[in-house]
Amino acid sequence: MDKKLKILLSGGGTGGHIFPAIAIADEIRKRFPDAEFLFIGANGKMEMEKVPQAGYKIEGIDIAGIDRGNLLSNLGLPFKILKSLFRSKKIIKDFAPDFAVGTGGFASGPALYEANKMGIPIFIQEQNAHAGVTNKILSKKAKAVFTAYPKVEGFPAEKIKFLGNPIRENIISGMQETAQAKEKMGLDKDKLTILSVGGSLGSRTLNNGWKENLEKLKEKGYQLIWQTGKLDYNELSSSLQLPASIHLKEFIKDMELAYSAADIIVSRAGAIAISELAVAQKPVLLVPFPFAAEDHQTKNAMNLVEKNAARMVKDSEMQEKFWNTLSEICENENVRKEMSDNLKYFAKPNAAKEIVDEIFKVIK
Repeated sequence: MDKKLKILLSGGGTGGHIFPAIAIADEIRKRFPDAEFLFIGANGKMEMEKVPQAGYKIEGIDIAGIDRGNLLSNLGLPFKILKSLFRSKKIIKDFAPDFAVGTGGFASGPALYEANKMGIPIFIQEQNAHAGVTNKILSKKAKAVFTAYPKVEGFPAEKIKFLGNPIRENIISGMQETAQAKEKMGLDKDKLTILSVGGSLGSRTLNNGWKENLEKLKEKGYQLIWQTGKLDYNELSSSLQLPASIHLKEFIKDMELAYSAADIIVSRAGAIAISELAVAQKPVLLVPFPFAAEDHQTKNAMNLVEKNAARMVKDSEMQEKFWNTLSEICENENVRKEMSDNLKYFAKPNAAKEIVDEIFKVIK
């Protein structure tokens, strides 16, 4: 390309929207080091902090979603939307991007809507198995929709490109042989090892599930790497008498090492978590967070369950089904092997690269 490239990106509200946008920007910057990037985010949301930390400029707009808990607070929403559209239009006009990429979240709606109105090609990256409202509306105008699942309801089928979610580079390149990883973590390399992850804040459902089944876990002699999250760590570490085989951690910094050491993983079903689990290719038991928007975690999990790439236990079924479902995986090596093999279908380690390849097929 002769002229200096300018790229607009928008996505935020959660890490699941922000980090794919940053990964796409990073991949473009590798190819075009002098390209200019501008993000549009929602004022007061985490992207306003995370995007500059990643080395990119961001402009904020005043936008929020519908507050279902307090309907009166939505009275000012139409005004906020109009204001955010006007602000987005001005930002885009001043920046004059060659194309725009949206990864979901409140801000990407006005940003991509205005970009499309100005004749700027727009692209969408949807992380979940269920299309978010913003992305669903925008998909009709998009040049392509990049997804982590082969079919996503609400998107025009001909626009879907099943390329996966961009994930952290260290997860792709840092996976190690299981016995070696166990030794590095100070674990017994001959013991079956379960990794339990509940996201950065942890999961009370998973924490309670382990508490209720501690005696069974001890009897079986399984090793557990138990990431509790910040909220429950102090209470659990002070109140439980744990054997040496159970390793309590508030937060796990080296996730690639923990994934490598695990024989089985128990996890929530967030989009980026599932994409990482698919690359790790370890048998997985998913416990979807039931209060995610439009119950998208359950839909994410069901995509894997239908391909026999995971097992699922609903939040409400933990007491009756958690231990039995986990035991079925732990005690049957063939089940574990089959699940690992089937996860390959969802493993997309080159997602960022392939998404950018597709964008540049259109932007010539």
